Amino acid sequence: MINKKQIIVVVSVILLMAVLLSLDIKGLVKPKEQPGTANAATTEAAAVSNVSLEQVSATAKEDLNANLAKQVSDLENSLKSASESEKPALHKKLGELWNDVNKPAPAAFYYEFIAGKESNYENWLKTGDLFTDAYQNTSDSLSQPALVQKAITAYQKALEINAKSLDARTGLGIAYVSGTPNPMQGIQLLLEVVKEDPQNIKANMNLGLFSMKSGQFDKAVNRFKTVVAQKPDPEAWFYLASSYENQGLKEDAIMAYLKSKELAADPSLGQFVDRKIKELKQ
Repeated sequence: MINKKQIIVVVSVILLMAVLLSLDIKGLVKPKEQPGTANAATTEAAAVSNVSLEQVSATAKEDLNANLAKQVSDLENSLKSASESEKPALHKKLGELWNDVNKPAPAAFYYEFIAGKESNYENWLKTGDLFTDAYQNTSDSLSQPALVQKAITAYQKALEINAKSLDARTGLGIAYVSGTPNPMQGIQLLLEVVKEDPQNIKANMNLGLFSMKSGQFDKAVNRFKTVVAQKPDPEAWFYLASSYENQGLKEDAIMAYLKSKELAADPSLGQFVDRKIKELKQ
Protein backbone atom coordinates (compact mmCIF):
# COMPACT_ATOMS: atom_id res chain seq x y z
CA MET A 1 0.00 0.00 0.00
CA ILE A 2 1.22 3.48 -0.85
CA ASN A 3 1.52 5.78 2.17
CA LYS A 4 0.44 9.40 2.32
CA LYS A 5 3.91 10.85 1.66
CA GLN A 6 4.40 8.54 -1.33
CA ILE A 7 1.07 9.69 -2.79
CA ILE A 8 2.20 13.31 -2.47
CA VAL A 9 5.39 12.45 -4.35
CA VAL A 10 3.53 10.54 -7.05
CA VAL A 11 0.98 13.29 -7.60
CA SER A 12 3.78 15.75 -8.29
CA VAL A 13 6.01 13.43 -10.30
CA ILE A 14 5.21 15.11 -13.61
CA LEU A 15 6.15 18.49 -12.18
CA LEU A 16 9.36 17.02 -10.77
CA MET A 17 10.24 15.70 -14.21
CA ALA A 18 9.81 19.17 -15.68
CA VAL A 19 12.00 20.68 -12.98
CA LEU A 20 14.66 18.01 -13.39
CA LEU A 21 14.96 18.52 -17.12
CA SER A 22 14.93 22.31 -16.93
CA LEU A 23 17.63 22.77 -14.29
CA ASP A 24 21.28 22.97 -15.23
CA ILE A 25 23.37 20.82 -12.91
CA LYS A 26 26.65 22.71 -13.14
CA GLY A 27 29.48 20.55 -14.40
CA LEU A 28 27.19 17.67 -15.36
CA VAL A 29 25.86 19.26 -18.52
CA LYS A 30 28.10 22.24 -19.24
CA PRO A 31 31.50 21.58 -17.62
CA LYS A 32 33.23 24.44 -19.41
CA GLU A 33 30.96 26.90 -17.61
CA GLN A 34 31.77 25.46 -14.20
CA PRO A 35 32.80 28.26 -11.84
CA GLY A 36 35.95 28.26 -9.82
CA THR A 37 36.08 27.02 -6.26
CA ALA A 38 38.41 29.60 -4.74
CA ASN A 39 35.55 31.36 -2.98
CA ALA A 40 33.63 28.20 -2.12
CA ALA A 41 33.73 28.79 1.64
CA THR A 42 32.47 32.34 1.23
CA THR A 43 29.71 31.16 -1.10
CA GLU A 44 28.62 28.45 1.31
CA ALA A 45 28.53 30.87 4.24
CA ALA A 46 26.49 33.35 2.23
CA ALA A 47 24.08 30.63 1.14
CA VAL A 48 23.44 29.37 4.67
CA SER A 49 22.79 32.92 5.87
CA ASN A 50 19.95 33.20 3.35
CA VAL A 51 17.62 30.89 5.27
CA SER A 52 16.47 30.66 8.88
CA LEU A 53 14.14 28.57 10.98
CA GLU A 54 11.82 31.55 11.39
CA GLN A 55 11.54 31.95 7.61
CA VAL A 56 10.85 28.31 6.78
CA SER A 57 8.45 27.92 9.71
CA ALA A 58 6.44 30.97 8.69
CA THR A 59 6.17 29.66 5.13
CA ALA A 60 5.25 26.16 6.28
CA LYS A 61 2.52 27.44 8.61
CA GLU A 62 0.68 28.92 5.65
CA ASP A 63 -0.25 25.39 4.58
CA LEU A 64 -1.44 24.20 7.99
CA ASN A 65 -5.01 24.19 9.23
CA ALA A 66 -5.85 26.36 12.24
CA ASN A 67 -5.53 23.53 14.75
CA LEU A 68 -2.08 22.41 13.60
CA ALA A 69 -0.86 25.99 13.32
CA LYS A 70 -1.93 26.58 16.93
CA GLN A 71 -0.10 23.44 18.08
CA VAL A 72 3.09 24.69 16.46
CA SER A 73 2.70 28.21 17.86
CA ASP A 74 2.05 26.88 21.36
CA LEU A 75 5.19 24.76 21.25
CA GLU A 76 7.21 27.68 19.86
CA ASN A 77 6.00 29.92 22.70
CA SER A 78 6.92 27.24 25.23
CA LEU A 79 10.36 27.03 23.66
CA LYS A 80 10.95 30.76 24.08
CA SER A 81 10.51 30.54 27.86
CA ALA A 82 12.07 27.10 28.32
CA SER A 83 15.23 26.43 30.27
CA GLU A 84 18.24 24.93 28.49
CA SER A 85 17.42 21.51 29.95
CA GLU A 86 13.84 21.71 28.65
CA LYS A 87 14.69 22.80 25.10
CA PRO A 88 15.82 19.40 23.65
CA ALA A 89 12.44 17.82 24.39
CA LEU A 90 10.63 20.75 22.77
CA HIS A 91 12.95 20.67 19.77
CA LYS A 92 12.09 16.99 19.35
CA LYS A 93 8.34 17.63 19.61
CA LEU A 94 8.50 20.41 17.05
CA GLY A 95 10.72 18.37 14.73
CA GLU A 96 8.39 15.38 14.90
CA LEU A 97 5.30 17.55 14.39
CA TRP A 98 6.73 19.25 11.30
CA ASN A 99 7.91 15.89 9.93
CA ASP A 100 4.47 14.32 10.50
CA VAL A 101 2.82 17.03 8.39
CA ASN A 102 5.43 16.59 5.63
CA LYS A 103 7.21 19.91 6.16
CA PRO A 104 10.88 18.87 6.09
CA ALA A 105 12.50 22.33 6.18
CA PRO A 106 11.45 23.39 9.70
CA ALA A 107 11.73 19.77 10.86
CA ALA A 108 15.35 19.72 9.67
CA PHE A 109 16.26 22.80 11.68
CA TYR A 110 14.89 21.29 14.87
CA TYR A 111 16.69 18.00 14.29
CA GLU A 112 19.84 20.03 13.66
CA PHE A 113 19.42 21.51 17.15
CA ILE A 114 18.96 17.99 18.56
CA ALA A 115 22.08 16.71 16.78
CA GLY A 116 24.06 19.69 18.04
CA LYS A 117 23.20 18.76 21.62
CA GLU A 118 23.34 14.98 21.18
CA SER A 119 25.90 14.45 18.46
CA ASN A 120 25.51 10.90 17.17
CA TYR A 121 25.32 9.24 13.78
CA GLU A 122 21.55 8.71 13.78
CA ASN A 123 20.75 12.33 14.63
CA TRP A 124 23.06 13.78 11.97
CA LEU A 125 21.82 11.34 9.31
CA LYS A 126 18.22 12.24 10.12
CA THR A 127 19.12 15.93 9.91
CA GLY A 128 20.80 15.43 6.54
CA ASP A 129 17.88 13.47 5.15
CA LEU A 130 15.40 16.15 6.21
CA PHE A 131 17.46 18.96 4.70
CA THR A 132 17.67 16.85 1.52
CA ASP A 133 13.88 16.50 1.43
CA ALA A 134 13.65 20.24 2.04
CA TYR A 135 15.92 21.35 -0.81
CA GLN A 136 14.45 18.80 -3.22
CA ASN A 137 10.91 19.99 -2.58
CA THR A 138 11.31 23.74 -2.36
CA SER A 139 10.51 26.11 -5.20
CA ASP A 140 12.41 28.93 -3.48
CA SER A 141 15.63 29.36 -5.46
CA LEU A 142 17.05 31.65 -2.75
CA SER A 143 16.71 29.20 0.13
CA GLN A 144 17.61 26.05 -1.82
CA PRO A 145 21.42 26.59 -1.82
CA ALA A 146 21.37 27.12 1.94
CA LEU A 147 19.37 23.94 2.51
CA VAL A 148 21.81 22.01 0.31
CA GLN A 149 24.77 23.29 2.32
CA LYS A 150 23.10 22.35 5.58
CA ALA A 151 22.48 18.84 4.24
CA ILE A 152 26.15 18.57 3.26
CA THR A 153 27.29 19.65 6.73
CA ALA A 154 24.97 17.16 8.42
CA TYR A 155 26.13 14.24 6.28
CA GLN A 156 29.76 15.17 6.82
CA LYS A 157 29.20 15.11 10.58
CA ALA A 158 27.48 11.73 10.28
CA LEU A 159 30.47 10.39 8.34
CA GLU A 160 32.88 11.71 10.96
CA ILE A 161 31.15 9.33 13.36
CA ASN A 162 30.53 6.45 10.92
CA ALA A 163 32.82 6.70 7.92
CA LYS A 164 31.44 3.50 6.37
CA SER A 165 27.83 4.65 6.22
CA LEU A 166 26.43 4.12 2.72
CA ASP A 167 23.35 6.18 3.60
CA ALA A 168 25.40 9.23 4.58
CA ARG A 169 27.69 8.87 1.57
CA THR A 170 24.68 8.62 -0.73
CA GLY A 171 23.06 11.70 0.77
CA LEU A 172 26.32 13.62 0.55
CA GLY A 173 26.82 12.57 -3.05
CA ILE A 174 23.33 13.72 -4.04
CA ALA A 175 23.86 17.06 -2.32
CA TYR A 176 27.23 17.62 -4.04
CA VAL A 177 25.61 17.06 -7.43
CA SER A 178 22.53 19.13 -6.64
CA GLY A 179 24.12 22.26 -5.26
CA THR A 180 27.88 22.61 -5.57
CA PRO A 181 30.30 23.66 -8.35
CA ASN A 182 31.84 20.16 -8.23
CA PRO A 183 29.06 17.68 -9.08
CA MET A 184 31.48 15.00 -10.27
CA GLN A 185 32.66 14.63 -6.69
CA GLY A 186 29.08 13.64 -5.85
CA ILE A 187 28.77 11.29 -8.81
CA GLN A 188 31.98 9.58 -7.70
CA LEU A 189 30.59 9.09 -4.20
CA LEU A 190 27.41 7.53 -5.60
CA LEU A 191 29.42 5.25 -7.90
CA GLU A 192 31.47 4.12 -4.91
CA VAL A 193 28.23 3.32 -3.06
CA VAL A 194 26.86 1.14 -5.90
CA LYS A 195 30.24 -0.53 -6.29
CA GLU A 196 30.00 -1.56 -2.65
CA ASP A 197 26.26 -2.20 -2.79
CA PRO A 198 25.13 -2.73 -6.42
CA GLN A 199 21.46 -2.92 -5.44
CA ASN A 200 21.41 0.28 -3.39
CA ILE A 201 18.03 1.79 -4.25
CA LYS A 202 18.64 5.42 -3.35
CA ALA A 203 22.03 5.64 -5.06
CA ASN A 204 20.77 3.92 -8.21
CA MET A 205 17.66 6.09 -8.31
CA ASN A 206 19.67 9.29 -8.19
CA LEU A 207 22.33 8.08 -10.61
CA GLY A 208 19.44 7.34 -12.95
CA LEU A 209 18.07 10.85 -12.57
CA PHE A 210 21.46 12.42 -13.16
CA SER A 211 21.94 10.20 -16.23
CA MET A 212 18.62 11.48 -17.57
CA LYS A 213 19.73 15.04 -16.99
CA SER A 214 22.91 14.49 -18.98
CA GLY A 215 21.05 12.70 -21.78
CA GLN A 216 22.52 9.26 -21.03
CA PHE A 217 19.18 7.47 -21.20
CA ASP A 218 20.68 4.01 -21.71
CA LYS A 219 22.48 4.32 -18.39
CA ALA A 220 19.34 5.74 -16.78
CA VAL A 221 17.36 2.68 -17.91
CA ASN A 222 19.80 0.31 -16.20
CA ARG A 223 19.66 2.31 -12.97
CA PHE A 224 15.86 2.43 -12.85
CA LYS A 225 15.58 -1.27 -13.75
CA THR A 226 17.75 -2.02 -10.72
CA VAL A 227 15.35 -0.01 -8.55
CA VAL A 228 12.08 -1.49 -9.82
CA ALA A 229 13.44 -5.02 -9.62
CA GLN A 230 13.57 -4.59 -5.84
CA LYS A 231 10.80 -2.13 -5.06
CA PRO A 232 7.37 -1.48 -6.68
CA ASP A 233 8.09 2.24 -6.97
CA PRO A 234 5.70 4.17 -9.29
CA GLU A 235 8.13 7.09 -9.48
CA ALA A 236 10.97 4.85 -10.67
CA TRP A 237 8.67 3.21 -13.22
CA PHE A 238 7.71 6.66 -14.51
CA TYR A 239 11.35 7.70 -14.93
CA LEU A 240 12.11 4.35 -16.57
CA ALA A 241 9.25 4.96 -19.01
CA SER A 242 10.54 8.43 -19.85
CA SER A 243 14.05 7.06 -20.41
CA TYR A 244 12.71 4.37 -22.74
CA GLU A 245 10.68 7.01 -24.58
CA ASN A 246 13.74 9.20 -25.09
CA GLN A 247 15.50 6.21 -26.67
CA GLY A 248 12.61 5.65 -29.05
CA LEU A 249 11.66 2.34 -27.36
CA LYS A 250 7.92 2.93 -27.54
CA GLU A 251 6.65 -0.50 -26.49
CA ASP A 252 8.94 -0.58 -23.46
CA ALA A 253 7.91 2.98 -22.59
CA ILE A 254 4.20 2.10 -22.76
CA MET A 255 4.72 -0.93 -20.52
CA ALA A 256 6.60 1.15 -17.93
CA TYR A 257 4.09 4.02 -18.04
CA LEU A 258 1.24 1.55 -17.46
CA LYS A 259 3.10 0.02 -14.51
CA SER A 260 3.60 3.50 -13.03
CA LYS A 261 -0.12 4.22 -13.44
CA GLU A 262 -1.09 0.89 -11.87
CA LEU A 263 1.12 1.35 -8.80
CA ALA A 264 0.32 5.01 -8.23
CA ALA A 265 -3.44 4.63 -8.57
CA ASP A 266 -3.68 8.42 -8.87
CA PRO A 267 -6.16 10.04 -11.29
CA SER A 268 -3.85 12.92 -12.28
CA LEU A 269 -0.93 10.67 -13.14
CA GLY A 270 -3.32 8.21 -14.77
CA GLN A 271 -4.69 10.87 -17.11
CA PHE A 272 -1.17 11.96 -18.05
CA VAL A 273 -0.14 8.36 -18.76
CA ASP A 274 -3.23 7.78 -20.91
CA ARG A 275 -2.38 10.83 -23.02
CA LYS A 276 1.25 9.78 -23.25
CA ILE A 277 0.37 6.26 -24.38
CA LYS A 278 -2.00 7.63 -27.00
CA GLU A 279 0.84 9.77 -28.37
CA LEU A 280 3.26 6.83 -28.40
CA LYS A 281 0.83 4.63 -30.31
CA GLN A 282 0.38 7.15 -33.12
